[in-house]
Amino acid sequence: MLTLLLLVILAALVFEFVNGFHDTANSIATVVATKVLTPTQAVILAAVTNLVGALSGTAVAKTIASGLVDTNMVNISSEVLICTLVGAIFWNLITWAFGLPSSSSHALIGALCGAALAAGNNNPDVLIWAKTAAVWTENKGLLWKVVIPMISSPIAGFTLGILIMGGLMAIISGMNSAGGILARISRPKWINAVFGKAQLLSAGYMGFAHGSNDAQKTMGIIALAIFTANSAGELDQLPQWAQFLRPDGGEKDIDAWIIFTCALVMALGTAVGGWRIIKTLGHKMVKLHPINGFAAETSSATILLAAAHFGMPVSTTHSISTAIMGVGFAKNPHTLKLSVIERIVWAWFMTIPVAGGIAWLMVGLLLRLH
Repeated sequence: MLTLLLLVILAALVFEFVNGFHDTANSIATVVATKVLTPTQAVILAAVTNLVGALSGTAVAKTIASGLVDTNMVNISSEVLICTLVGAIFWNLITWAFGLPSSSSHALIGALCGAALAAGNNNPDVLIWAKTAAVWTENKGLLWKVVIPMISSPIAGFTLGILIMGGLMAIISGMNSAGGILARISRPKWINAVFGKAQLLSAGYMGFAHGSNDAQKTMGIIALAIFTANSAGELDQLPQWAQFLRPDGGEKDIDAWIIFTCALVMALGTAVGGWRIIKTLGHKMVKLHPINGFAAETSSATILLAAAHFGMPVSTTHSISTAIMGVGFAKNPHTLKLSVIERIVWAWFMTIPVAGGIAWLMVGLLLRLH
């Protein structure tokens, strides 16, 4: 049993690594596309800020560990979690190969739900659909933590992108109309120079926000595996070298070693980079200048941090993609390349059912073999 638990942790860290290079593009595509940083400089910035962001909280990890699947109704064994992670990794690699910025978050959530359904004899009650608390921010379940944020975060990203970009354009237009030194400062040369510097801050902000949300999902899977194994008495006879696996607290606690390990592995994955997706996000949807990159990154990072605060595992991909769309729409609606956007949207819709289906099939096969 210890071997299986270690395999779950290893598979989870592989997912975290893949998540790092798969979603690196989400946090640095715009700063590379605007030529403010070289790809190497951008990856270093993203790796560092992802690491810091991943250490900033555990609300999203707690949602994954205890807010989506009812562990009292279904045994989330190490085998089930391995199937979950393989399903999510498989879909991530497919979309990475085709350069599609799909959601690692939704791949993991879909795979977890699919695996849990198969393990629970397809009883829908094994999934926590909605649990309402006295304070709405403490609500649990797929409805509150996944479905509503999955719909609202892209809308918020698009809207905030339009508002921030539109506000910046209005300020620049007002400066230009004022004449004198303000008009000279509002020329493209000066605007590019100013926002080239400002985008360093917004790219760091985006990297921090990405780490604060995405890294925690794998923390939740590892915590869930350890909690389940501990509840089953599988950790009672741990050898001395494996004592670190014994949980310090209950189901809702994420041990410090889990936080640091996941943060470090995501940073390492980020350092590998994801240039295929950078090309799609940074170049194919709409042509970006530093001011556009600043607006898109600021919009997306704000949404991610708000979601992380409320324990919502939202998609970095959705928020940055729709923020870029919103910025492009504010510039000129006709500059958006709808064919590329259509491919991205299809990848969004397919992620949860395909990743969930892969995990469901794997668990079903596993049960037959037993």
